[in-house]
Amino acid sequence: MYKRGILLTGSITMAILLSGCFQGEESLEDMDPPQNASPVDNIEDGEDNESVAGDGEETSVNETVPRELYLVDANGMVAAQTIELPNPESKEVASQVLEHLVKGGPVTSMLPNGFQAVLPEGTQILGVNLQEDGTIVVDFSEEFQDYDAKEELQILESITHTLTQFENVNTVQLQINGHAVKEMPVNGTPIGEGYSRANGINVTETDTTDLINSKAVTMYYPTEHDENRYYVPVTQYVETNDEEIYASIIQSLLEGPGFNTNVQHVFNSTTLLTGEPTLSDGVLNLTFNEDILLKDGEGVIADEVMETIVRTLTEQQGIEAVDVKVENVEQLVNENGETYEEPVTKQQFTPTEKL
Repeated sequence: MYKRGILLTGSITMAILLSGCFQGEESLEDMDPPQNASPVDNIEDGEDNESVAGDGEETSVNETVPRELYLVDANGMVAAQTIELPNPESKEVASQVLEHLVKGGPVTSMLPNGFQAVLPEGTQILGVNLQEDGTIVVDFSEEFQDYDAKEELQILESITHTLTQFENVNTVQLQINGHAVKEMPVNGTPIGEGYSRANGINVTETDTTDLINSKAVTMYYPTEHDENRYYVPVTQYVETNDEEIYASIIQSLLEGPGFNTNVQHVFNSTTLLTGEPTLSDGVLNLTFNEDILLKDGEGVIADEVMETIVRTLTEQQGIEAVDVKVENVEQLVNENGETYEEPVTKQQFTPTEKL
């Protein structure tokens, strides 16, 4: 397996802060689950949540913890923002992040400019249970049903991506007052046995793609609002077969997100993938022509180009890191002049933790 890549500083660090990620990795262990389900409200502290004793009481070293909340931006896109939340003494991590998705709730004073919460005002989190198979069951109060039909997908995508940021959460099931919900209550969006990232986010419609021979792929593009730079996930349909999936994803990235997504195209128009992508021990190896580089520096690849590639490709099953090479260039560096010595991991942009 590859070695974890170095954590880049400078521009990439700024991208981390602005694109919405965790700072540092935590390992939060599940408590013993009753009957195949473990209450998410009972979890042990990770390394970054140490406690110190004083006068017979325990107090948390960290008063706040950075969490990813998927909110709606000024363009109506669902995107992650990193918000410093109080470190919950009762370990109610999942309930806490969901409470901070409620309109008029505790997130209101923390919202970045242009962003808004998604859950209907007054919605309460009645219960959250994480099952051993990675399914998390969330029970909402009746206020959850009070939303406009046009908000339905935003709500589903926000809940799903906010909760599946945790490594051990794969699928979300919903309840209202303890009753299972198989479809959303207003516009009838199917949920079935659960909703996951495979259902997509900010799905772009197309009239030309052959859906039968296509794969839904979530790609990440940078955008800005009031000097707040962040990455927007956009699910696009890519025409491909299993043997050429990685090349097809790269080609779609090079072509850009389209005209109606309000995100940025980061690649030079003459950038080409010159070799067949290969996957080995979790590392995807890619080779590009020199047009992928910035023009004003030798061997410099723009930070937003690297982050777009790594965020997008590591969404694919089995890819843990990406090793980017450029023809006729011995050593690649970031915009801060630091060399890429190791394959680049997603954790360098969005460090993860477990519930």
